[in-house]
Amino acid sequence: MKHVVVFTGAGISAESGLKTFRGSDGLWEGYRVEDVATPEAWASDPQRVQHFYNIRRKAVLEAQPNAAHTALVQVERRYKVTVITQNIDDLHERAGSGQVVHLHGLITRSQSSIDPRLTYPVEGSEIRMGDYCERGSQLRPHVVWFGEPVPAMERAIRLCRNADIFIVIGTSLQVYPAAGLLHEIPMETGMYFIDPEASRLAKGRIVCMNERATVGVPQLVGQLLAD
Repeated sequence: MKHVVVFTGAGISAESGLKTFRGSDGLWEGYRVEDVATPEAWASDPQRVQHFYNIRRKAVLEAQPNAAHTALVQVERRYKVTVITQNIDDLHERAGSGQVVHLHGLITRSQSSIDPRLTYPVEGSEIRMGDYCERGSQLRPHVVWFGEPVPAMERAIRLCRNADIFIVIGTSLQVYPAAGLLHEIPMETGMYFIDPEASRLAKGRIVCMNERATVGVPQLVGQLLAD
């Protein structure tokens, strides 16, 4: 069975109503990224960081998978499929995708402040100050911040190196090290890029579909299932 590896970014979640990581003004929902997405921000004002992610988590729980998420699930009828996502929401899982690798963590989980291997499901939408891990450390969002290692990166590289078909959806290909995954794809692998700016962002052998995820993904899935 051929292996389809799908690499998704903020564009697929945006069509479910979730804000993209950084707006045109350089802010993330009114916050400087440096103030809410770095270990230094957590050290200087953990309450502000916690509040920011509690708001984001509530938005994720209220959002629903869209036509792009559900179309990807249909590919599993004929192919082995692994989704590698930069997104911290759980929309792929809720749509029914069986194998999802979260490069940047999962906002519906918490983690220990002193041991990132200790993670827990979040009950409801909030992690409260005073919620502790089993080692007595304050719980924080299970999200990879700027300046932190990306634990899932090695697994993602292995998956990309063994892909028969590689599909990129809704990402600017600007965030590293995640964007570097494209350099791991074998020459013989079929590559597709679905994004309104695909032709501007990518060159070379990748097949560009200049469409929103909810339009382009169902089109491509239809082709894959018909082949």
